[in-house]
Amino acid sequence: MLMEMHFPAPPLGQFIESFLYYKDYQPGHLIDRFFPDGNIYAVIDLNEEPQYIFDNQTLRPIQTCRKVWFSGLRTNYISIPSCGESELFVINFRKGRAFPFVKGPLGEYTDAVVDGGQSFRKDILRVREALLPLPGAWEKFALAEKLLLAQYGPDLRLNPCVDYAVEQILLHPAQTTIAHLSAKIGYSHKHLIRLFRDHTGLSPKEFLKIIRFQKAISRIDAPAAGGWTAIAAASGYYDQAHFIHEFKNYSGFTPAQFVEQQRAFTNYVALE
Repeated sequence: MLMEMHFPAPPLGQFIESFLYYKDYQPGHLIDRFFPDGNIYAVIDLNEEPQYIFDNQTLRPIQTCRKVWFSGLRTNYISIPSCGESELFVINFRKGRAFPFVKGPLGEYTDAVVDGGQSFRKDILRVREALLPLPGAWEKFALAEKLLLAQYGPDLRLNPCVDYAVEQILLHPAQTTIAHLSAKIGYSHKHLIRLFRDHTGLSPKEFLKIIRFQKAISRIDAPAAGGWTAIAAASGYYDQAHFIHEFKNYSGFTPAQFVEQQRAFTNYVALE
């Protein structure tokens, strides 16, 4: 298996956190459950065979994905192919900063996987076609960075209010409230929620809940004195019952069940 990661330089790197390229991954299973992680992705499939999204209960295909697709912020887990023997180029956008790349507000893409040709403001299929003949990951990284910067460079403007809100939620998920953010930014609750949803796909409260879940999941494999109660408190939950309820809502497992699952990566659990 070949797997490489690249971090674009500014100004593109202010909006795109990383490019991930992998080929011939052999996971030993066909379907993964992927948890909400607060991130937005675009996937460029460098093979011609379609990929599928599966029903969470029956694991039957419910959506076909080809060439390029855009995955908005999620509030629920999703069942996706493990992509064995695939060749994929993944764009991982920085939290709160995918807005300049897509048509319309990000709220339109929440919990959705959308054809790239319909969602991107510029011709993302042109980027895919340019990547296809290149032999190596680093050649693909360099060209993708060049093309995306040429396409989007003039439109890459940060929104300071959304940026501040996202930063505070990431840094202080246990203490941040909408009232605090509104007071600091100077907007009403209603205006802040609409602005934040347009730029991220979720309200600040919904986004905060996912970041708390991610804080918990990052701690769950590291033994800590106090067990689940300590993990819950460190992650910003009021009590253990609230923690377990939220954890199951986002993952489909209780924390104890999650520990027993087969997984190679934090937010992925092998299903089949």
